[in-house]
Amino acid sequence: MASFSWLLKGRCYRLGHEVPHAGGVIPDRLITSREFDPQKLIPHLFEETDPGFHTRAKPADIIVAGRKFGMGPKMNGYIAMQAMGLGLVCESMPYLAYRAAIGCGVRVLTDCAGATDLCATGDELEVDFETGRFINRTRGSTAQFPPMPAALREIVALGGNIGWLRQWWEKRQAMAESGEERR
Repeated sequence: MASFSWLLKGRCYRLGHEVPHAGGVIPDRLITSREFDPQKLIPHLFEETDPGFHTRAKPADIIVAGRKFGMGPKMNGYIAMQAMGLGLVCESMPYLAYRAAIGCGVRVLTDCAGATDLCATGDELEVDFETGRFINRTRGSTAQFPPMPAALREIVALGGNIGWLRQWWEKRQAMAESGEERR
């Protein structure tokens, strides 16, 4: 994880309010078919919301969305977002969607009131997910949002639940091999 950074500098992709996970973030057919391969998911990310998104988006680009982003507990779209290296800033996000995004290792700022009023698609943004600092380089404006909670940053920095569990298992195995007592 040496190349991991909480600071993303990239292009804004602004979405509206109430973008559902199924049909908004990723097509429903990929959810119901239980597709989890990032390379198969990426070409369909925001396919119904912003056709051709995957061809324009680059690592460190930032999705800025309104209220109730990603409604639904599924993770397929977040797998694609993490694989592309995207960040997410939204005005609100249901708990299960937030949990799925964190579990997939997506940098997320939520409870960012008025975030969609601060930018437009194509603006150059700089977002520090560790501090909550939001800078729109195109407009020359700055905002401060709640940072990603410290308790969740370790999970995201390790690539999500799988990375965190891998690290936990490796530590446990190292303890067992060295004869240290387990807790």
